[in-house]
Amino acid sequence: MRFVTWLLFLMLGAAVAAEPRRSGYETMSPALQQMQRDDASNPAMLSVQEGQVLWQQWNCARCHGEAGRSLRGVAARYPAFDAALGRPLNLAQRIQQCRRRDGAPVPASDSEALLSLTAFVALQSRGQPIAPPDDARLAPFVERGRALFERRIGQLNLSCAQCHEQRAGQKLGGSLIPQGHPTGYPLYRLEWQALGSLQRRLRNCASGVRAEPWALDAPELVELELYLMRRAAGMAMDAPALRP
Repeated sequence: MRFVTWLLFLMLGAAVAAEPRRSGYETMSPALQQMQRDDASNPAMLSVQEGQVLWQQWNCARCHGEAGRSLRGVAARYPAFDAALGRPLNLAQRIQQCRRRDGAPVPASDSEALLSLTAFVALQSRGQPIAPPDDARLAPFVERGRALFERRIGQLNLSCAQCHEQRAGQKLGGSLIPQGHPTGYPLYRLEWQALGSLQRRLRNCASGVRAEPWALDAPELVELELYLMRRAAGMAMDAPALRP
């Protein structure tokens, strides 16, 4: 049945997504939009509270000061280039690097602890425009991310661009195909019943087209994230978001 659904999807033909760009929030139902806006109803805020506790327990303020001031706009500027490693890191990886530098236990990638602290940090940039760093060292990584976005993969021979640009706004299995802008990560997906990272979403997409998912923290995932943030430059952050 899933294969038939994808086959019908391919037969719909291309329809280039029209400007203005629309985030996943804008394409949700009014009821879900209201749930996201209400911090008492948005389930992602439970993780934010856990992240705030970790911020205090791990004494992050020792280096970064008061979160509401020092972290304003930080999440909107990641991934960013790390000179010591010679490659870009996303926000969660930056948190891991901070822990390594301090000689402290490092939370595992996509662990509840790392997602919660990332969500707390991301909340401080809510409403801020996505502003990728103007750093020439990132150029080759952005280009690789763009190539990955446009590359056909998997048994279904589909690319990210075919879904999220050519067919954005159409339906797949009854669900609206979004434009794929990463404005809300980490976010709570009702499908997952949990908070999840952009890496999780990208790995799910790879599985959906019957491709081998990249490993967590694979360079390809960071390069895709870097390109997606460039593609969404200027759009408002709404993390930690809610999505269907």
